[in-house]
Amino acid sequence: MNQQSDWVNANEAYLAAMLAWLRLSLQRMISPVVEEQQPPDVSSASWFKRIKKTDNCQVKQPPSCSSHKPDDAEVKQAWHAVQACESHEPPPAMLLLSSALGLSTFDTQVLALCVAMELDTCMSGLCAKAQGDPNKPYPTFALAFALFDEPDWNVLTPHAPLRYWRLLDINQPGTQPLTSAALGTDERIVNYLKGLNYLDDRLAPLMDVVDLEDNDGLLVQSQQHEVDKVIEALQASYGRQNTPVVELLGHDAVSKRSVAWRISKDLGLKLFAINLKSIPEQSADFETFVRLWERESLLMPLALYIEVDSPVEAERRLLKRFLDRSNGVAFVGIEDVGVDKQGQSICVEISKPTPQEQRLLWRDVLQDDDNGHSERLAEQFSFSQDVIQHLAKKSLTHCQGSKTALNGELWQACRLAARASMEQLARRIDTKATWNQLVLPNEQKELLQSIVGQVAYRNHVYEGWGFRAQMNRGLGINALFVGESGTGKTMAAEVIANDLKLDLYRVDLSSVVSKYIGETEKNLRKLFDAAEDSGAILFFDEADALFGKRSEVKDSHDRYANIEINYLLQRMETYRGLAILASNMRSALDKAFVRRLRFIVDFSFPGIEQRAEIWQKVFPPQTPIEGMLDCQHLAKLSLTGGNIHNVALNAAFLAAQQGVKISMPLVLSAARIEYKKLERPAKESDFLWQQAEGVVV
Repeated sequence: MNQQSDWVNANEAYLAAMLAWLRLSLQRMISPVVEEQQPPDVSSASWFKRIKKTDNCQVKQPPSCSSHKPDDAEVKQAWHAVQACESHEPPPAMLLLSSALGLSTFDTQVLALCVAMELDTCMSGLCAKAQGDPNKPYPTFALAFALFDEPDWNVLTPHAPLRYWRLLDINQPGTQPLTSAALGTDERIVNYLKGLNYLDDRLAPLMDVVDLEDNDGLLVQSQQHEVDKVIEALQASYGRQNTPVVELLGHDAVSKRSVAWRISKDLGLKLFAINLKSIPEQSADFETFVRLWERESLLMPLALYIEVDSPVEAERRLLKRFLDRSNGVAFVGIEDVGVDKQGQSICVEISKPTPQEQRLLWRDVLQDDDNGHSERLAEQFSFSQDVIQHLAKKSLTHCQGSKTALNGELWQACRLAARASMEQLARRIDTKATWNQLVLPNEQKELLQSIVGQVAYRNHVYEGWGFRAQMNRGLGINALFVGESGTGKTMAAEVIANDLKLDLYRVDLSSVVSKYIGETEKNLRKLFDAAEDSGAILFFDEADALFGKRSEVKDSHDRYANIEINYLLQRMETYRGLAILASNMRSALDKAFVRRLRFIVDFSFPGIEQRAEIWQKVFPPQTPIEGMLDCQHLAKLSLTGGNIHNVALNAAFLAAQQGVKISMPLVLSAARIEYKKLERPAKESDFLWQQAEGVVV
C-alpha cells in the first residue's frame, strides 16, 4: 500500500469515527420515546463497511437511525476513537483544514456537524429530534451550543474563521435569529474533507493552470539566475506577516510565465494564471473572490500569476487592493514597475534568452556546427526557447534533412512566427522592388548596399570582433532617406527588405501619436520591442512629424512633446534592428536625431538619364506596347519616379479601355493629365512627338 492510499484509508476512518460520535451525541440529546424499530440506513452502513481499521483508530458500526439513547460512557468512547484517528501522519483532512484556517476545537465540531449532513442521511432526522422540532432537519448554532462541550459565542461573528472563510452556508431568511438559521457546508469544503483537493469551481473559470512540464520547463542560464535570486528572497521572507509580491518586468509574456512556473515548481507550488481584467471590481464580488483565493492558497500549495496589460490607474488600484489582501506567493507580469504591496516587492527584469543563448539553442536543435545559420537566426530574430524548439523541429521534419531547403524553410517560418507581434502595431508592406528596378546615382546605391551589408554582418562585427562587449548603445542600424515625394525612398526600403529577406513595416503615426500624456511613449515602446523581436525593418514615412525639433518650453504641452522626442532619442540608440526614416525636409528633424543616424541618403530629383532609365523599366515585360517608346523624349518631362509610375499606370488603363496597345500618344496623354494634377507649368511642345509620318499630339 502506498502512502497516498494509506492516507485515504486513514482519512475515511477518521470521518467514520467522527460520524459515529456525532450520531451518538445527537441521540443522547433526544428524549426517550417508544418508537417502532427502524431498519439500519443502508447508505450509512455501506460507508462504515468500506472503512478499514487504521493504527489505533477502532471504528464501530454506528447504531441505526432509531431512538437508541447511548450513555455518557459510550459517547466518550466514540470521542476517544476520533482522537485516536487524529494521530495518523499525515493528519486527516479535517485537522489539516483546522490548522490552515485557524479553527478552534468548537469550530471544528460545528463544521463536522454540518459536513455530517452530507455524509450520513440519518443526520437530518436526528437534528430535528434533538431540537424538538420536525421543521428543523438541519444543524443550527443553537444546536451546536447545546450539543458540544465548551461552546464559544465568538463563532457567530463575521470575522470568526467559520464565517470569514465561507466554510458554512447560512440560510437566514427575514428576521430569523442567526442562532436558529439553517447551516450547511460549502461543497468545496465537503470534498476537501473527503480527500478531494481541487481549485474552487467559482475561481476555476477565471484562471488557467500553468503547466510547462511537457515542454521540459527548462530555462536558459540568464533566466535561471533570476529564478535563483527570487527563490532566495522568498525563502528569506518566510515567517513574515506579508509575503512580498514578485514583479516580473519586461514585454515577453512567455518568458515571464516560464520563470513564474519554475519558481513555483521549485517551491512546491502549483501555478495558476489570471488576467487582471478578470478580477471583479464590485465590492461584494471582489470580497468573495479575495476570500476564496485566500482560502485556496491555504488549502492547496498554490501560487498566482497576474497578467497586467498596460493598466490604467483604476486597474492599478484594483491590483494593489488584491495584493494587499493576498498572503500567498503572487507574481505580477507587467512591463514596467508600478505595483506596491505595502512597500514590499521583489522586482526582476525578465527577458528572452540573450542572442548568445538563442544561438546555442538553435545550434543544439539544428545540430548546426559549421554553416553559421544558427548565428544568423539568433541575431535577426528573438524567440523564447520553446518557440525555437517548435520552429526548428517542424522545419526539420518538413525538409527531411536537406540543409539548403532547411535554411530557406526555417527563415520563412521565423518571419511568419514573428509577424504576430507586429501586425497590430504597424502595416506590413508587400515588398516587390528589386535592385534592377531601383534607379539611383551610384553614390546612393552604394550607401544602400552598405546598409544591407551592415545588417547582414552585424553579428560578425558585434560578437566576433567584440564591439557588443565594449558598447552598450548605438548598436542599431538606422538611416534617413531625404528627398521630395516620388524620388524612390519607399522603393529603396522595399529593395533593402527584399535583399535581406525581412518584413518591412510602415509605421502609421496615427496609431502611435496620442493626445494623452504618456500614451505616445507607451505605443512607441511596444512598437520598438515588437520590432526587435520580429527582426522586421521599421519604416517611418513623413518622419519629421514624429522626429521633429524640440521647442522652447512655454507650457505643459511643449514639455510633454519634448519628453516624447527625448524618449525617441534614447530608444533609437538602443534599438538593435534596422530603422529607416523618410522625410521631405531634413532641416525639420532634430539635430540630435541626425547625430545618431548612421546613414543619410539623399534622394535628389532624377536627371534626364535617370528618368530615361526609369521609363525603360516602368512597364512590365508582359505589357502590350505598340512599337518602341521614345524614352529619351519622355525623359524630357520633368517628373519624379513616382510620377512616372503614375503616368505608366494611367496609360495602361487608357489603352485597356480603348482596346489597343500602349503607344506614345497614350503615354503623352497620361503625362498631360499628371502635369495638370501637379499644377506644374509645361510647354505644349513637351507633349508632341515627331514621327516619320508626321506630328502626333
